[in-house]
Amino acid sequence: MAYETLLYEKRNAIGYVTIHRPEKLNALNRTVMEELFDCFQNLQKDDEVRVVILTGAGEKAFVAGADINELAAQTPVEGKETSRRGQKVLDLIENLGKPVIAAINGYALGGGCELAMACALRVAAENARLGQPEVKLGLIPGYAGTQRLPRLVGKCRALEMILTGEPVTAQEAHRVGLVNQVVPAPELLAAAEQLAQKIIANAPLAVKFALEAVNHGMEMSEAEGQFLEATLFGLCCTTADMKEGTRAFLEKRPAKFVGK
Repeated sequence: MAYETLLYEKRNAIGYVTIHRPEKLNALNRTVMEELFDCFQNLQKDDEVRVVILTGAGEKAFVAGADINELAAQTPVEGKETSRRGQKVLDLIENLGKPVIAAINGYALGGGCELAMACALRVAAENARLGQPEVKLGLIPGYAGTQRLPRLVGKCRALEMILTGEPVTAQEAHRVGLVNQVVPAPELLAAAEQLAQKIIANAPLAVKFALEAVNHGMEMSEAEGQFLEATLFGLCCTTADMKEGTRAFLEKRPAKFVGK
């Protein structure tokens, strides 16, 4: 996959997606969003890829936000369309059917924070800063930040971040549950890969169904979520991987999962 604003490679069952606009601190413009959508559609169909690691080029920013030049020229109708397009891209990432790990290598602000929140897991470098500064521009988060942030950190903390527009440190993001790990910057990619390999060792369909149970269950009542969980648990019981996993456990050997 060749793109103007993205770098892509695949190795050891991991797909690596790097937003590559370092001169603009990897800001999200329309081309980036269109290419992210195309890239993740292809990743969704690629059975060789079990986990995706998403990061930004350079040492300063994961994604420093949206491209302000584009935002400043938008009409109300165009603004709504931009927001809906962005939400569609991030929904694809969140519901890819395989985990996406954000390796946050610097500023993750505005659309960058929203992009990271759409990922299943987030690993941040010690120098990372995360925030939703849109109110400082006379805007509000438009790529579902007003929805994902309170679901991750709670309404009170989310409102403080959104209404003040002030970013938080990687350490504070970890404390409130916005990121999973904080590591020294030189160890960021290795930490994300280590997390990916732990996931890859497990049954692919079980990982997919677990993601579905959590993501969709969060939008349901607890009773509805439990029903979804039971249904997906039953589906797991039809798979060859479930038979292999239980047999391997009983035989005290490593399981050899095939994703069926």
